[in-house]
Amino acid sequence: MDDTRTGDLFTSNGDDAAPIEQHASHAYLGYAVSTVKSRALPEIADGLKPVQRRILFAMNASGSQGFSKCARYVGEVLGKYHPHGDSSTYEALVHLAQPFSMRYPLIDGQGNFGSRDGDAPAAYRYTEAKLSRFAEMLLSEIGEGTVDFIRNYDGKFDEPVLLPARVPFGLLNGSFGIPVGFSTRIPSHNLKEVVAAAAHVIKHPRAKLEDVLELLPGPDFPGGGQIISPKEEIKEAYATGRGSLLLRAKYEKEMLARGQWRMVITELPHGVSVKQVMEEVEALANPKSLSKKDISQEQRRMKQFILDQVESVRDESDRKSKLRLVIEPRSSRQDENELMAALMVHTSLEARYAVNLTWLGLDGLPETKGIVEILREWGEFRVATVRRRTEFRLAKCEARLHIVMGRLLAFAKIDEIIKLIRGSEDQTEAKQKLREKFKFSEKQAEDIVNLRLGQLTKLDGVALNDERKALETERKGLKETLGDEKELKKLVVSELMQDSNKYGDDRRTLIKTAERAQVERTVVEEPVTVILSRKGWIRARTGHGLDVSQLSFKDGDALLQTLECKTIDPVTVLAASGKSFTVAAADIPSGRGDGAHVNTLANSGSDDIVWMGSGDPQRRLLMNSSAGLGFLCKLGDLVSKTRQGKDFMKVEEGAAAQAPAFVKEDSRYVAALSSDARLLLFPLDEVPERPNGGVGVQLLAVPEKERLAALATTDGKSLVVSGIKRKNRAAETLDAKQLSEHMGKRAQRGRVCDVGFRPDRLETGA
Repeated sequence: MDDTRTGDLFTSNGDDAAPIEQHASHAYLGYAVSTVKSRALPEIADGLKPVQRRILFAMNASGSQGFSKCARYVGEVLGKYHPHGDSSTYEALVHLAQPFSMRYPLIDGQGNFGSRDGDAPAAYRYTEAKLSRFAEMLLSEIGEGTVDFIRNYDGKFDEPVLLPARVPFGLLNGSFGIPVGFSTRIPSHNLKEVVAAAAHVIKHPRAKLEDVLELLPGPDFPGGGQIISPKEEIKEAYATGRGSLLLRAKYEKEMLARGQWRMVITELPHGVSVKQVMEEVEALANPKSLSKKDISQEQRRMKQFILDQVESVRDESDRKSKLRLVIEPRSSRQDENELMAALMVHTSLEARYAVNLTWLGLDGLPETKGIVEILREWGEFRVATVRRRTEFRLAKCEARLHIVMGRLLAFAKIDEIIKLIRGSEDQTEAKQKLREKFKFSEKQAEDIVNLRLGQLTKLDGVALNDERKALETERKGLKETLGDEKELKKLVVSELMQDSNKYGDDRRTLIKTAERAQVERTVVEEPVTVILSRKGWIRARTGHGLDVSQLSFKDGDALLQTLECKTIDPVTVLAASGKSFTVAAADIPSGRGDGAHVNTLANSGSDDIVWMGSGDPQRRLLMNSSAGLGFLCKLGDLVSKTRQGKDFMKVEEGAAAQAPAFVKEDSRYVAALSSDARLLLFPLDEVPERPNGGVGVQLLAVPEKERLAALATTDGKSLVVSGIKRKNRAAETLDAKQLSEHMGKRAQRGRVCDVGFRPDRLETGA
């Protein structure tokens, strides 16, 4: 971004890097539309961000025929409508012209406009652009009173609030942005399918999601590829406006001479480039050390695995074949499905696409909406736009008819009118006499005075009469349309279908449900003990019943927890930030060394690891934080399917997630102990179940500078408290009578636990 001004708050999206300018809302089509200029969120109405709208409007207003330098358009936009960085404006223009970014490019580019591999476009002094044929569906009605105009930043020019989109462009080309406080990621769709769905919702305002999905089954990306998510996942994403779709590359097997073969990838998941896939394969075959030491055991294993599968990967893409990524197997005796499964698991040949349908609605407010609500709201906008266009055309028709009627009257009395005009001192007197003698209106008198004599032939008289009849017929039709809401909607639907037939094309992205790629790995089932240190180093030892006193650690480190499980079990670790990560027990380094840091097995970064667990996924846990918040869940709820982990427990600033307590079957109460030795018992059923995680509820009132020290569940009959007494750990068992003194309600402060020492741990015993 080139803008060097200070004092402005900028959005974090390159498409519209502009300071936020607060303006009053204004009425548009009966809806309140915010005029905040720096929005990285698209409008439901035209699917555009402000900088994109200004670029298209400026290109249309320039009247240029054919290609013109992009520098001209960038200067026009900056000078009249968008006084910000030229680089961000040019980036937005380039994005509108990239066929691999836009399903239906709104600009035709000539020159280097970048590539899918991330190559930068040429400077705007070299490239040329013009509006594409798809831009007609946004701009063709701009001069027919369909949209409101506002003054530009310096009050010298007018710019449209919205563009009169004839189809839902926000769904056609999708959008991505991260404005202040929001984010959006809208996938692109097929024009024919979107139009069919929009028409259905306009005709049936109470349309159901199932009906819409019959017409609009899912996204359609510019580069094709395949969507393998189950229909239920797609339905959930479209119902709530949020979800995640699983994308996969398209590939085919090419047979060669003497039984040899190779795999050719022809389409990639949206947003994935050939360069990216090749770099990922290279990183697997030639891994780099994540620390000062040699590469990890997992990296060695993966390197050998890839080298056993793949001979070479090369890019044969050209203008003819567009995308062609060739993978040569190590041996022709390999199974091609196993080869591709291995690559899809470890590279972006199979990737997730997060869906976030957050828009600026017709009320000017950002909101995440389901697909039916989006189409319904756009339908309202389009019907209102066509009504305004019809009113404009009716006014224009009546104005012309008024002139034609005046000319017909003048034609009938042409000799008198000529004599009257010749006898007048000037045009003003002539117009006044025409109005007084022949009852012409001011506009009719003006037209007659300015009429050329060559237009007074008999042929022109016949043409005027024919024009009158045509105008009267047109006026009747326009009035009928405006007078009947059903006719107006019928017209909207008819125009939608015309655009669909003219501009629509076939679907590029295949929607075919398939299982996510997996690589089977043979693991011998045997007991292991996982050892976790306080600084996050993890290792495994064969067998159970380990003597922890024989364990050694790095200087300044110590034992945090041991966990007995089997090599086939997943091990879930919890970080202080509330994120959970899952690693396979078989992947944890074994041997007599210090092991490996958790962040080499999962993307935990610098997070402190506070706990690990494994076993029955249905086992209940009581999650908690140092701030005294908590909720119930199951062990399986914490399992993460990716190295990125799962944001499970939301932790307040200054607090940290703590080791959860296992809930025993006979437990009826929660025991919470604060760092200032206050103990509270309250019913377990006061704690909510949160399978998807979250913030939780207040378990124990914790004052400032204090924290929740320990948590346990109990049957209310006994509880073991322990703490340090004279430099040794002491324990005291509280019976039912003693526990009754600490009974209360959730979120209370509790009573001081007086046992002769300061307790810091709780145990429920055997």
